[in-house]
Amino acid sequence: MSFLLELRDNLRDFYSRYEVYLLPFLKFLLAFGIFFAINMNLGYMTKLNSVTIVLVAALLCSFLPMNLMVVLAGIFVLLHFYAISLECAIVGFALFLLMFLLYYRFAPKDTLVVVLLPIAFALKIPVLIPIIAGLLCAPASVVSVAFGVVTYYVINYMKINAAAISSLDVENVINKFRYIIDGLMGNKEMLIFVISFCATTIIVYVIRRLSVDHAWTIAMCVGAVSNAVILLLGDLTYNTEISIVSTIIGSIVAVLLAKIVQFFAFNVDYTRTEYVQFEDDEYYYYVKAIPKNSVTKSKKTVKKITSVL
Repeated sequence: MSFLLELRDNLRDFYSRYEVYLLPFLKFLLAFGIFFAINMNLGYMTKLNSVTIVLVAALLCSFLPMNLMVVLAGIFVLLHFYAISLECAIVGFALFLLMFLLYYRFAPKDTLVVVLLPIAFALKIPVLIPIIAGLLCAPASVVSVAFGVVTYYVINYMKINAAAISSLDVENVINKFRYIIDGLMGNKEMLIFVISFCATTIIVYVIRRLSVDHAWTIAMCVGAVSNAVILLLGDLTYNTEISIVSTIIGSIVAVLLAKIVQFFAFNVDYTRTEYVQFEDDEYYYYVKAIPKNSVTKSKKTVKKITSVL
């Protein structure tokens, strides 16, 4: 354990020392991965599939605020939608604009939640994001979680139905809009995941703030179980064919990854918990103090030996 704690402290020191270089580099890698994934999943506008365009866009995002990365990713998606049909682009623009305005109003700092949730869906561990959001963010992060789910399903719907939408009568625009909107609004699976992930985020947030030992670990486990139960009930109610086996495996992997996040964000020693009581003129205070796990770095001493003639 002391080795891991020392490794954690060294990583923190390294990041704080070179943050001015590491932060743009990490943003570049994240943006490149997002744009590349969008092109791989959609790819209908061939000009955007150029590696040069992806590199330039990612390089631009490395020097811009994180929220602009969401905007640029949305532009990429809308251009691919436009290559399918103008109606897809209009519906997508209306949805993304509404979501961005609400997101910017309630949770403007949860950019990573929005952009990482579709990627987590692709990796079959989507519950990881609401668990981490409940551990590290505020209750308002449910807005970002919900929008991340909606974004994934909008992209997935357009991808699956691209051929059908393109084959509809070009002159009958109303039918195209109706087909797209009815398909999105009638997606019960998307609704189930929105409800489940929002509930999971709130459950994890409430439990991890309790004054009990191992609150973060309990919050992860209860959140993962709650998510699986809600998805199962939703599947039984609407017959959405959600894979329960995949959900269980993904929940286990998500909890293990969340434990790694906990190691860096909230690593304490419950065996040395202390209870302190004191008072002032107006209040009595009862404080539970839990020390953080830390390790004393070894100091190297250099002895200079001079020869005596």
